[in-house]
Amino acid sequence: MAKTMTRDLTVGSPTKLVAGFMLPLWGGMLFQQFYNMVDTMIVGKYLGVNALAGVGSTGAICFMVMGFCIGICSGFVIPIAQKFGEGNYPELRRFMVNGAYLAALFAMVMTVLTTFLCGDILHWMKAPADTYGYAYDYVFVIFLGIPVCILYNYLSGIIRSLGDSRTPIYFLIFSSLLNILLDILSVTILKMGVEGPAWATVVSQAVSGLLCLAILPRRYPLLRLAPGEAKPDPRRIRRIAAVGVPMGLQYSITAIGSVAIQTATNNLGTLYIASQAAGNKVNQLFACFFDAAGTTMATYGGQNYGAGKLDRLRPGVRSALAIAALYSAVSFALLFFLGDRMSLMFMDSATTPPQLYAEVARLARQFLICNSAGYVFLAFVNILRFMIQGLGFTQQAIFAGIAEMIARCVIAFILVDRLAYNAICLSNPVAWLAADLFLIPAYFHDLKKLRRESTSLE
Repeated sequence: MAKTMTRDLTVGSPTKLVAGFMLPLWGGMLFQQFYNMVDTMIVGKYLGVNALAGVGSTGAICFMVMGFCIGICSGFVIPIAQKFGEGNYPELRRFMVNGAYLAALFAMVMTVLTTFLCGDILHWMKAPADTYGYAYDYVFVIFLGIPVCILYNYLSGIIRSLGDSRTPIYFLIFSSLLNILLDILSVTILKMGVEGPAWATVVSQAVSGLLCLAILPRRYPLLRLAPGEAKPDPRRIRRIAAVGVPMGLQYSITAIGSVAIQTATNNLGTLYIASQAAGNKVNQLFACFFDAAGTTMATYGGQNYGAGKLDRLRPGVRSALAIAALYSAVSFALLFFLGDRMSLMFMDSATTPPQLYAEVARLARQFLICNSAGYVFLAFVNILRFMIQGLGFTQQAIFAGIAEMIARCVIAFILVDRLAYNAICLSNPVAWLAADLFLIPAYFHDLKKLRRESTSLE
């Protein structure tokens, strides 16, 4: 049973393994983005442009907070992937349990802090008065859902660390459909406003997490705890934190730049907030491929590092980059010709003034063309960063995040005054390029370091 539900990424063609792991994972992330998009579509079509702008204005702060939660979970499971590659299952289970203790602690602390500071954060971001109420109602509920976000991402991360990228997809498909139903019910029948889609997202993710929890011991026998393995171990907790916290901070540091960009966009007015919100939702749908590529590299790198097969690392990276380059070209073509139409999914032509409707479509298309032109830079960011993290060099993720943050802050505080919305459109590609300038040399440096260490042990 364990052999059929887990996957060893240390044996076989790197290209086939990377593609076989990445594509199902991408499918799952597409569904996750899909039900996030449904929230925005329903808000825009049923509640209006101001509600759309309000929900859209929370994107950066949600990314900063929820990104930290996702990042720490991704880091917490890296020792699990390494021990799986090593074949040391008792140690794998000990890391799994201690990671769960640490995840629960972070869930409690993060929920209390973010809900308490929610209003202050929106004021710091200069949320416009006509969208503030929508933004607060939406993001407060999202922050209440931090524990289920951590539950799902930690458990699904464990499953992926064993080489199984397919099982979480089934749960996401189910929860996506559930989310759509709850969105429609909460807005059109229960009249819950923007809180309805927020609760739909939280409930749907809770279902995914509980489904993962239910199947873990039955589908993966190697995870069944032996006597004494559930005991908290400060040494292992420290090691897990040393891997996971830098990954979480990398997301949050990166998001500080995104918050700066969102604040600058808020100063431009509701039209630009709504245009960026609509364009960014489409962008997130296309960009989730690169998240899948990165997660694949973390698992691939972790397993092969644990197995001592360093010669397989470069071929895996080359395969992932080749696949991502092809995807980038296709995505640019699609968004160049169809970006405006895709963005209009989030607005209702019957209730939106025609001039405003057309202007949002035009500005959203501009945002999408600029972002998709930089997807190759994003491919390098995610593939190299997650590979480096899978090898255990997680602290370097912080420096990549700092590079992105600095680039976005320069644009937000200097270039937006001169270039207005054009600077907003260029912010992501410039930030990705800035991170690459650090990550590419860091990747080659880390490989050389591992080879030297391996040679000295022989």
